[in-house]
Amino acid sequence: MNSDTVYHFVGIKGTGMSAMALILHDRGEKVQGSDIEQYTFTQRGLEQAGIKILPFDANNIHEGLTVIAGNSFTDDHPEIKKAREMGLTVYRYHEFLGKIIKGKTSIGVSGAHGKTSTTGLLSHVLSGIAPTDYLIGDGSGRGVPNARFFVYEADEYRRHFLATEPDYAIMTNIDFDHPDYYKNIDDVQNAFQTFANQTKKGIFAWGDDKRLRQLKAKVPIYYYGLNDTDDFQAFDVKRTTKGSSFHVRFKGKDLGEFTVPLFGEHNIFNSLAVIAVAYSEDVDLEEIRRELKTFDGVKRRFSERKISGMTIIDDYAHHPTEIKATIDAARQEYPSKKIAVVFQPHTFSRTIALMDDFAKSLNLADEVFLTQIYSSPRESSGKVSSEDLSKKITKGGRILSADNMSPLLDYDNDVIIFMGAGDIQKYEKTYEDLLSHLSKNNN
Repeated sequence: MNSDTVYHFVGIKGTGMSAMALILHDRGEKVQGSDIEQYTFTQRGLEQAGIKILPFDANNIHEGLTVIAGNSFTDDHPEIKKAREMGLTVYRYHEFLGKIIKGKTSIGVSGAHGKTSTTGLLSHVLSGIAPTDYLIGDGSGRGVPNARFFVYEADEYRRHFLATEPDYAIMTNIDFDHPDYYKNIDDVQNAFQTFANQTKKGIFAWGDDKRLRQLKAKVPIYYYGLNDTDDFQAFDVKRTTKGSSFHVRFKGKDLGEFTVPLFGEHNIFNSLAVIAVAYSEDVDLEEIRRELKTFDGVKRRFSERKISGMTIIDDYAHHPTEIKATIDAARQEYPSKKIAVVFQPHTFSRTIALMDDFAKSLNLADEVFLTQIYSSPRESSGKVSSEDLSKKITKGGRILSADNMSPLLDYDNDVIIFMGAGDIQKYEKTYEDLLSHLSKNNN
């Protein structure tokens, strides 16, 4: 690190960028950044840390800065362009991540799904046991003096995770996503194989994933799951409305019972991965048990609120596998309630590539509502619409607009899940405001 420079983050409100900015700030570095002026959920943590957030402007760039460029922005962005013209040091986000993890026992959490939840859980457990730096994809980041561990989310998009070489890697699954970049599932698997080649001490992979089973590496690969073929095996699993408990067997040895206040089978797998890493680093089993019991989740992953008798769940799910996992979790916690989903498809390329799978997963709900497709900055249009998806859905499929959320008022004492990676929260807020307003009028 360079104490003579100010680290300027272009796109500081991005989830990974805001987390990285917080880590540098905690380490005593001078940090600032720029972004859109619209409020985002990552902004609060930056403000609380006293980190200056500027509107995008080429005039923000001057001598004495080291620029960290968010991956959402091309080199034509006015600030990035000016920084390069001035000869300032410019790092892309993933490049700089590869630098700041050095000197710690680093654990990169990768996978098409489950990265953020697993990173959050691992960060929580290890932070309660030893000094731990962490970077989570929900915008949370922390740097501590003399950290033993560095836990970070390793994103496969555009092979960005290959800029890092962790001591350990968790691989939750290999699935086809990001069709705007990856050619096919084999291309995705190739990226994970390269990441495995770069891992220094050990890999922890979900045993049910056939493609993860095909990995080759110079370091040990430990598989986790529910089967006898898994190195870390969960058995005697109990799923209740309070969470999940299970015993863990490692190569024939019963490590005892573990309890997590989390829902859905996927969170049992995530917990297994965390237990496996911690156990491999000789962390005391009782300390692992203690920390698992107190985890309360990460932002935008099954975040719950109750308003006027309704349970509202906010979730980042934007892939069929994630949708299935989220509905499964809701069924576990609320087995007797009706579950409706409001889903915002995220990107045209993903919607058209996975259309049938989206319909299959969404139909696991009792009723489905759709919004228009969210057009991301990298993809503003496409030859598919939410109406096309709605025709394949048998459990409803009505299109909602933010101007009229009244169809949701037919629910009473039920569960509504708002899902998506775009701006689904504006629909959520409109519905919550409507509920609160009606509740005041009825009192």
